[in-house]
Amino acid sequence: MSPPRVQQLGHEYVGTIVAIPTSETKSQIGDRVGGAWHGAHDSACRACSRGVFQMCDNKAINGVSRNGGYGEYATIRTEAGVRIPNHADPATVAPLLCADVTVFNGMRLMGIPAGEVVAVQGLGGVNLPLTLNLHRFENPDEEASSAISRFIMRDLAMPLGATDYIDTLASDIAADLQELGGAAFIIVTAPNTNVIGSLLAGLAVQGKFLVYTAIVPVSFDTILLVPRALSVCGYGRVNMHVIRKKRLLLRRCMALSA
Repeated sequence: MSPPRVQQLGHEYVGTIVAIPTSETKSQIGDRVGGAWHGAHDSACRACSRGVFQMCDNKAINGVSRNGGYGEYATIRTEAGVRIPNHADPATVAPLLCADVTVFNGMRLMGIPAGEVVAVQGLGGVNLPLTLNLHRFENPDEEASSAISRFIMRDLAMPLGATDYIDTLASDIAADLQELGGAAFIIVTAPNTNVIGSLLAGLAVQGKFLVYTAIVPVSFDTILLVPRALSVCGYGRVNMHVIRKKRLLLRRCMALSA
């Protein structure tokens, strides 16, 4: 993807409508709406005819191909906005509009039974601020910085609900996962090509491997893939129509605001 060529970045934003065109019939001034990654679609291509509007041939992306929401004012397309309860906290709701609902819906569609072992590779956007802070040291030592990074990752992962932590630089990831019984589901969230390919061996029989991050080509061992009936899948960001239909966002907003 080429660098953004917009004046205003940002997706995952929430605001109150202050102006609408005369043609608008879905929303009115005073309504609260949110904008996600999906910014617009043409309703004419094959993807749109299948209801996967976020994969439209002529899609627009908030903050990438059209101005986003990081500002005092923003514009939002009527087909891409989602109604947000007026009493919901915008800071709480905004992350649900992209990362949260995408991960949640992708996991739900994989059909993994409760109680199975699930492995999550990566810890989202933690790596960027961590790297920036480590490089502020006057004489950063690469080995020491790596150790600090691994410690912080573990310290952040466990309070989020993780029951185990595997250091990918100091452990045999696949062997550690197999000691836990093998993972029924592995989720890839960080573009580390040195790690991703080796994760496949950590899956249990009929395990599923879900990639959320767009990265350079990665090799998988088909000797593992075929005999064990493993699946490697990708999942794109959801669109506002999916969120409305499933009522995922609304239910979670109401629960968080209660």
